[in-house]
Amino acid sequence: MEVTCLLLLALIPFHCRGQGVYAPAQAQIVHAGQACVVKEDNISERVYTIREGDTLVLQCLVTGHPRPQVRWTKTAGSASDKFQETSVFNETLRIERIARTQGGRYYCKAENGVGVPAIKSIRVDVQYLDEPVLTVHQTVSDVRGNFYQEKTVFLRCTVNSNPPARFIWKRGSDTLSHSQDNGVDIYEPLYTQGETKVLKLKNLRPQDYASYTCQVSVRNVCGIPDKAITFRLTNTTAPPALKLSVNETLVVNPGENVTVQCLLTGGDPLPQLQWSHGPGPLPLGALAQGGTLSIPSVQARDSGYYNCTATNNVGNPAKKTVNLLVRSMKNATFQITPDVIKESENIQLGQDLKLSCHVDAVPQEKVTYQWFKNSKPARMSKRLLVTRNDPELPAVTSSLELIDLHFSDYGTYLCVASFPGAPVPDLSVEVNISSETVPPTISVPKGRAVVTVREGSPAELQCEVRGKPRPPVLWSRVDKEAALLPSGLPLEETPDGKLRLERVSRDMSGTYRCQTARYNGFNVRPREAQVQLNVQFPPEVEPSSQDVRQALGRPVLLRCSLLRGSPQRIASAVWRFKGQLLSPPPSVPVAAEAPDHSELRLDAVTRDSSGSYECSVSNDVGSAACLFQVSAKAYSPEFYFDTPNPTRSHKLSKNYSYVLQWTQREPDTVDPVLNYRLSVRQLNQHNAMVKAIPVRRVEKGQLLEYILSDLRVPHSYEVRLTPYTTYGAGDMASRVIHYTEPINSPSLSDNTCHFEDEKICGYTQDLTDNFDWTRQNALTQNPKRSPNTGPPTDISGTPEGYYMFIETSRPRELGDRARLVSPLYNASAKFYCVSFFYHMYGKHIGSLNLLVRSRNKGALDTHAWSLSGNKGNVWQQAHVPINPSGPFQIIFEGVRGSGYLGDIAIDDVTLKKGECPRKQMDPNKVVVMPGSGARRQPCPQLWGPVAIFLLALQR
Repeated sequence: MEVTCLLLLALIPFHCRGQGVYAPAQAQIVHAGQACVVKEDNISERVYTIREGDTLVLQCLVTGHPRPQVRWTKTAGSASDKFQETSVFNETLRIERIARTQGGRYYCKAENGVGVPAIKSIRVDVQYLDEPVLTVHQTVSDVRGNFYQEKTVFLRCTVNSNPPARFIWKRGSDTLSHSQDNGVDIYEPLYTQGETKVLKLKNLRPQDYASYTCQVSVRNVCGIPDKAITFRLTNTTAPPALKLSVNETLVVNPGENVTVQCLLTGGDPLPQLQWSHGPGPLPLGALAQGGTLSIPSVQARDSGYYNCTATNNVGNPAKKTVNLLVRSMKNATFQITPDVIKESENIQLGQDLKLSCHVDAVPQEKVTYQWFKNSKPARMSKRLLVTRNDPELPAVTSSLELIDLHFSDYGTYLCVASFPGAPVPDLSVEVNISSETVPPTISVPKGRAVVTVREGSPAELQCEVRGKPRPPVLWSRVDKEAALLPSGLPLEETPDGKLRLERVSRDMSGTYRCQTARYNGFNVRPREAQVQLNVQFPPEVEPSSQDVRQALGRPVLLRCSLLRGSPQRIASAVWRFKGQLLSPPPSVPVAAEAPDHSELRLDAVTRDSSGSYECSVSNDVGSAACLFQVSAKAYSPEFYFDTPNPTRSHKLSKNYSYVLQWTQREPDTVDPVLNYRLSVRQLNQHNAMVKAIPVRRVEKGQLLEYILSDLRVPHSYEVRLTPYTTYGAGDMASRVIHYTEPINSPSLSDNTCHFEDEKICGYTQDLTDNFDWTRQNALTQNPKRSPNTGPPTDISGTPEGYYMFIETSRPRELGDRARLVSPLYNASAKFYCVSFFYHMYGKHIGSLNLLVRSRNKGALDTHAWSLSGNKGNVWQQAHVPINPSGPFQIIFEGVRGSGYLGDIAIDDVTLKKGECPRKQMDPNKVVVMPGSGARRQPCPQLWGPVAIFLLALQR
């Protein structure tokens, strides 16, 4: 006789108050992947220890309803780095080949709109050990008034590691310590934070000339091996010494081939030589070979400092630097400075006048200047002076001063800059001095003070300069928030006063300043003006997309608002329904216009008025659209993921059932839900089971439940759930359910472990045995496995079904034992029954033992059952009674026989309270579990006062 209880949906008028099962988010961080977590940190949300280069895997396990969203962030260690930010359910932060800079504190933030978000953190500690570096330093000091000299050697070993490394010093193969040799001293320098150990050899002795090894270790944490470095100390050990084949400053002409040799003059061991360039890398085409640096056809851009460095880890590196100067000249400029003493800004007869000339040159101090007046060399006199290095002007500037300006001083002055004897072209600049030479003025042309353009178009800002000569115009931005010009420079020179901008964007809007330069013109206070740039761009609206739900017959107001745009106003708004233009006669909804929004009112939602509405808003520059999807469709169900133990396995079969629970999102927004359409499909299969689940009035927060039965172990299934109202089908929700083995204490539910899940129901491998049990199925079997032993499939006969077995091939030997240990159970009954299937086939079968480990006072293992020898190529069942006196575990022990044909397997382990059945059950019998029905369940805390009608079916 079997009894099944069904909860009748139509007879149960449940009502949930408040939020029902809605609950704020809670989070927990667990770690997985290639971790090497130290024992005391094997707890969630503490320290996750991982080796550099391995894969970091963190999971944020969440509870709460609706299902919380998860976002990962990181601080500490490298606070500015965000290695991954996600918005996924429940899941995983994964970093391949983690680096030491990615250590720090990681935060998981879970929120679902109910209450406050849950934030949990875990510190990730990345372990590493670099190669050690060993350097040698020597000191020589006088002792007792120069009677003799004492030589001391310091061997300094440095390494980067986490955790701090342990150092071991060796001379040859002998470990050194203070206590064994008075001639050595081992210490850690100040402020080195455990990264350095120094071996001091005091008053060097003959036996101190030997090979020294610095061995560093992090004590095999994360499996990181020790590392070592060796140095041989001799009586010729010396730091490197260098000399150059050229002077430290080398001036060459462009196009020449340059060769510089860096010569070793000392050093033991033989130093290594390396060339570098600053700033930047060595020039393209340069060749550094040993101590020789060659640069073919040198150019001005190759100027800079070239460094030759010699290292042999003894003393300090030796370094020599060559300053390579390639002769060049560019940017010839001039300045006209009126009488400074009289604070004049104009050229006036009887006052002083200074003309200045400057070029940017390499080397700057080697430039010579020559002045000409009206094509003839200018002659020095009491009223005409030529000076160099005026303190008020850039370095190496030539100035021609005219004292007490006369009319005869008017004319054309020419300044010529040159490198005497060098093949570098001269540069010259011409200045005309006359009564027409006047300082500049600057202004914005009429109608150009405000420039308005559309985004993406070119723009031209213009300032006009008058005066003689006319200097260049310098442009900059006035806005403090946008100090840089679109070119990325703070200042930009234009010779014609026009600033040209390509493809302007809205962030280029603002005020621009134009001002005269103080070079190539008068050296006076700059004149300036301003131009306003307005960039017009299309409108931005909200909502860009909105899902509008309403019950049939109720009104709806649609509103499209202007967020920003230039100009900031609505020029026109057009409404469309399903792509068709809406006209505004009184018989249809009317669109109301306003400067910053447009509205459309629907008097009643019907099937005919449901659909897509579009409001197209224009501001004469462009347009943007608000999209509204109006319907009376029900929102999607919200699956409840926090169901305790949703999986129910069935004894003696490979079926399981699953408790599916959900709530309805915003059920009062639309018409009441009448029923749900349930679709269940096994993954990788096409056919689906479809069923209608009728319901009565569903309230917000009310937990609904349906039991899915006859699911095949260990397959996963896709579940789709669609609500139906008088309007029709609502939004569908889907999820995938996975089979998980039960991990809980024995109870009357008699859960059976089929070993289908990788967690194998909480069983663990014993650490004190000789080898391990293996989980496999017919699909994962080794095709080269030994024939005539072991099962072809599990007890169900399906190729997907898993079982546990011991592999007795090499290197296993006679008597080797493998132990599989169950979770710890609390004894709440006097008797228990352990039922399981075993497969013992092969001529070398050893023994299968069942032991009970009591945890009353320490761990005590007791034999409860044993079987030996070949029992045939069949699965058979055993029932073993046990009576533990306290907390206990059960242990399956497989013992290897005399040969490799001795594989033993177990499957479908059940532990239940009470005595074992007297009659053994047929292991091939399939027990069909009763069917299941749908039921609706209120908030879990309200079971007490709810009346439940049950229908008992007796067969």
